[in-house]
Amino acid sequence: MTLKEVLTEELRDSEFKKEYDALEPEYTLIQSLIDARIQSNLTQKMLSAQTGIAQGDISKIENGSANPTLNILKRLADGLNMKLKLEFVPK
Repeated sequence: MTLKEVLTEELRDSEFKKEYDALEPEYTLIQSLIDARIQSNLTQKMLSAQTGIAQGDISKIENGSANPTLNILKRLADGLNMKLKLEFVPK
């Protein structure tokens, strides 16, 4: 089975789906950061130099093992020459 097939199967379980959906904001943020960095043609090391945030810390944010503060996210956005936008939307 492919990963997509396994995920589709697992999502049929309501408890699994609930937990999976609860993680969606984190995964969206992580993917947005990775996409923005790649679009800006920056490596983690280059972004580190521009922000003063350690490359290892950027790696941890991108692999989901760190929980960045709003201040860190703003520094990353500045280093990417982007504006950070957070919003609340209806469920």
